[in-house]
Amino acid sequence: MRPPRLHFRSSNTKNVKCVDLPPTIRIMFVFAGLRIVDLFCQHSVQLIMDSLTQLTLGAAVGEAVLGKRIGRKALLWGAAGGTLPDLDVLLKYADPVMDFTYHRSFSHSIFVLSLLTPVFVWLILKIHPSSKRYSRQWALMIWLVFMTHIFLDCLTVYGTQIFWPIWNHPVGLGSIFIIDPLYTVPLIVGVLAALLMKQDNHWQYRLNIVGLTLSSLYLVWSVSAQYYAYKMVEDSLDRQSIQYRQLLVSAAPLNTLLWRVVAIKHDGHYYEGFYSLLDQSEDVFLEEHESQNDLLTEIDQSWPVIRLMWFTKGYFKVWQNADGIIMSDLRMGMEPNYVFSFAVAKSSNPHVLPISAERIRQSRDLASLKKVWQRIWSSPMG
Repeated sequence: MRPPRLHFRSSNTKNVKCVDLPPTIRIMFVFAGLRIVDLFCQHSVQLIMDSLTQLTLGAAVGEAVLGKRIGRKALLWGAAGGTLPDLDVLLKYADPVMDFTYHRSFSHSIFVLSLLTPVFVWLILKIHPSSKRYSRQWALMIWLVFMTHIFLDCLTVYGTQIFWPIWNHPVGLGSIFIIDPLYTVPLIVGVLAALLMKQDNHWQYRLNIVGLTLSSLYLVWSVSAQYYAYKMVEDSLDRQSIQYRQLLVSAAPLNTLLWRVVAIKHDGHYYEGFYSLLDQSEDVFLEEHESQNDLLTEIDQSWPVIRLMWFTKGYFKVWQNADGIIMSDLRMGMEPNYVFSFAVAKSSNPHVLPISAERIRQSRDLASLKKVWQRIWSSPMG
């Protein structure tokens, strides 16, 4: 079998140039390709949602920084750089809690990605030696692609360890959902213009800049809207004399008009509800739910338990079923279905025994998205 080769078509010639890659790079491409196919077969929807926005953002940044000088290569390498940090999902750790909490750690570190930038630029210049005179611009472009990737991730609620390994606190503001059409669509329009329009058409560059500007302004709006929603929720809970230890107000799925509220009580139980910027009433109505935190008493020194308490920042619930004692991350999903739940122990009368963590996949209720959409415009859900 012949070794893999990359083909690039020059903008001013019909000849196709083939570039042989070093053996290590070939192995990386083959391994990544096989693993991506495997992951797409298992979790296609999640991967598409997680990757589309970052790929498009990287492409838009690449076009804005270097597109005028080197053409579509800037856009394509920007897309590749925008995808690279998330390839840490290809790594399999010892258990699912490690997979969950090490994602967006070293691969999203400002320090690691800054050190990786010259390596990435070296690879680009090996493939495009004619663009060596733009090596500094390449470096700036790739670095900006990496930094905008982790900045956007920090605005989601998941948690991004941007200062790893010096400080591994997972930063997750929650001002925007993992995918939001009003953020992504302007980027897609600008990137498609740059990709499909003729290279000598200045509108391709301008439309891409417009898309980047609109999406950036939307992020500013999301942070402002979150701050307003947080203050409204905080004031409402004070008026209702609702006591809580922690309060999270994060963007609901696919929009920034509706905000999901989670308030953790001092006993570990919690309130959940929604606040819409279009609500006529200033009062926020929350529903109380039980968390069986006492089930963790005998295993509170178990590594998965400690790790989940830390990574969720205290926003978790504990419950029990046939699979054992389960911890669910309250930040992602909504009652009773949460995206990340892990069995961490089993009952063995009269004691609770820690086990190797196992992810519990809960059914996704698509009807809940319809309820979320209706809640934007209507009175609180009962």
